Amino acid sequence: MTDVKEVLSVSVERIMEMIPHRYPMLLVDRLVELVPDSYAIGLKNVTYNEPQFQGHFPSSPVMPGVLIIEAMAQTSALLVVHTLGADAEGKLVYFMTIDGARFRRPIVPGDTMLVRVDKLRNRTNVWKFACQVRVDDVLAAEAIVGAMIMDK
Repeated sequence: MTDVKEVLSVSVERIMEMIPHRYPMLLVDRLVELVPDSYAIGLKNVTYNEPQFQGHFPSSPVMPGVLIIEAMAQTSALLVVHTLGADAEGKLVYFMTIDGARFRRPIVPGDTMLVRVDKLRNRTNVWKFACQVRVDDVLAAEAIVGAMIMDK
């Protein structure tokens, strides 16, 4: 059986219905592609006016690695919620593990992050994903993340 690809353009308003994150911690601007129970691709436009760049680093701004990983986690959460359906909307998805994190190139204001998450497995409410972030089709970061979906 072949997965049917859903090409999406999910707005930030819809994303905020699916996960509880809000600015400045909402790090997915749009979902651009998704196959339920398989993979999702989220988009994050990195802009200079984001609060982290006031201190990281003002004269040479670089997206903090923890926020890159958070964008991976949020994209993963969106895949989980879409896969599980409306009953999962607004639930919390907690990090459990981050393995093999690698940062291959700096991400700076003006870059567009394409965050791809591929489901590796899930058991009940525990999920694991292989994640990659690309900028201009160049691998910028990668990690394996584990998460648990919970009621509020």
